[in-house]
Amino acid sequence: MTRTPTPGDYVHRHREVLRWGDMDSFGHVNNVEFFRYLESARVEYAMTVLAGNVSASGQNIILADLHCAFRRQLRWPGAVDVYTRTVRVGRSSIVLHQIMCLADTGEVAASADTVLVWFDFDAQQPAPVPDRIRERIGEYERLPPG
Repeated sequence: MTRTPTPGDYVHRHREVLRWGDMDSFGHVNNVEFFRYLESARVEYAMTVLAGNVSASGQNIILADLHCAFRRQLRWPGAVDVYTRTVRVGRSSIVLHQIMCLADTGEVAASADTVLVWFDFDAQQPAPVPDRIRERIGEYERLPPG
């Protein structure tokens, strides 16, 4: 049985304050907003840990796959902390895991698995993850990627 990740497994934390306009007609935060919160945390993580500057030139990351499991509804007012970490580095891919927790209680509201591909924008094809990126991930993460 796999252990459920906790915030203590992550180094990177990103806070999102819920906005009134994030809610939908059901009175809870719309599921699209969850993806935006995850994206903000993922981009911040990438700028901090991976490439420094996320851009569509030279070599950088692109989003290849994203899965989100919704655990509970979110309601305004409030805030969430999105924790992000690299769980695996392949030849040209980087797999991230994220958990979104209520800032006041730490209760998990959602979890997400993301595949990023290291991409050569000039050649328009995947490229090997550079050794400097592998080393940076290894230095940054509390739990080493598999």
